[in-house]
Amino acid sequence: MHDLALLAFIGALILLGFRKPFIFVLGYAYVDIVSPQRLSYYMLNAIPVSLIFFVLALGGFLAVDDKKGTRLAGRQVLLILLLVWCGYTTVTADFPAAAAEKWAWVWKALVFAIFLPFTLRTRLRIEGLLLFMVLSASSIIVTGGIKTMIGGGGYGTLNLGLSDNSGLYEGSTISTVAIAIIPTILFLAKHGTVFPRDWKVRLYSLALVFACLLIPIGTVTRTGLICIGLVAIMGLRDSRRRLLYIAGMGVALAVAIPFLPASYTQRMHTIEGYKADESASTRVAVWGWTWNYVQDHPAGGGFNAYLGNHIKIELKDARGQPINNQVEYDKARAFHSAYFEMLGEQGFPGFFMWAALHLGSLIRLEMLRRRFRKASVEDEQWIAPLATALQHGHIIYLVGSLFIGIAFQPFVYMMIASEIGLDSYVKRTRPSKATPSMGRTAQQMQALPA
Repeated sequence: MHDLALLAFIGALILLGFRKPFIFVLGYAYVDIVSPQRLSYYMLNAIPVSLIFFVLALGGFLAVDDKKGTRLAGRQVLLILLLVWCGYTTVTADFPAAAAEKWAWVWKALVFAIFLPFTLRTRLRIEGLLLFMVLSASSIIVTGGIKTMIGGGGYGTLNLGLSDNSGLYEGSTISTVAIAIIPTILFLAKHGTVFPRDWKVRLYSLALVFACLLIPIGTVTRTGLICIGLVAIMGLRDSRRRLLYIAGMGVALAVAIPFLPASYTQRMHTIEGYKADESASTRVAVWGWTWNYVQDHPAGGGFNAYLGNHIKIELKDARGQPINNQVEYDKARAFHSAYFEMLGEQGFPGFFMWAALHLGSLIRLEMLRRRFRKASVEDEQWIAPLATALQHGHIIYLVGSLFIGIAFQPFVYMMIASEIGLDSYVKRTRPSKATPSMGRTAQQMQALPA
């Protein structure tokens, strides 16, 4: 029955896609996020579901979609350059077989992110993609939230539906993504047009946000705690009653702490003294090795270059003093940071392309936010809140990825594609108002020389 349900849902998406081809795009997003072929016991294992949906999505776009005004955005060019560079480093990788294994899914994520903005030509499509991304991720998040509530959590032990602990099913990754989508969930509940904005939608949205907050507790990840603190801080940005907001956060924290499991609070205490924590000390040692490695290999070592590392780990107490001369040696330890992952695998060229992609996205979202935050036209009043929600989610990802190797997480590239799609939509539908640069008004922009 489990496999039949998955097969029926995928079949329904395909049938609906022949009526509305954009559903093929949504279907690919669902397959890429949830990986139903991995959840299946036998029926979907041998079917290239992801490839089928991508071919159908591309075919539907070429055959049906209006392509008037379609242009390649600057960030799409960056994605193309990054794709080409990753292909080059894969060919010249230190560990060709391991690099080819990662390249097999990375290129798909990049190609889809390049293609996706072309299809996001309307507000409905942008919202539809974000809604599918949120609901697809929620199929993992709600499962984890329920298991956390009934006491099934634990570091590396919370079963989210798959036992291989990869993709969004990995604890730290789903913790970061769960918190990063909270601003988007709140946007869809308040401004979304796909579902009526009634009490049922609001109630489910609040329940989903609660489940998102439970994921870092269930997975017992320090990264998730940092992301929760960040989303709380960023909520101050647009709060009209900041003192009340701060007081509410304080009360919520005071109420929540007594209910947190002891295993969670004990692990969170290690944030203060990372030198005495073997896991954190290992990460710092790997980062040091990576920095030294790129000094001699500025073009990087290709995917999974960390397999060549040999590190020395010295545990120290909170004062920086050695703990009983404890010294350990290890090798082939993962980067545990998207920043060092990019640096070690793609070298300085790949790192700067990746950094420019994210920085450019944050800047463009801020420009949209500033331009439309006082929009008087009803049809434009959703743009600034969406830009803000995407920007906040993006910042949470960038902070969370400091501690986990998710530089090529497909979910994040879909999020970037939605940001490009929003920017392109505004440029195409509202060309009479030049998007102001940081701190400049539209009138000031028009006064500048050509």
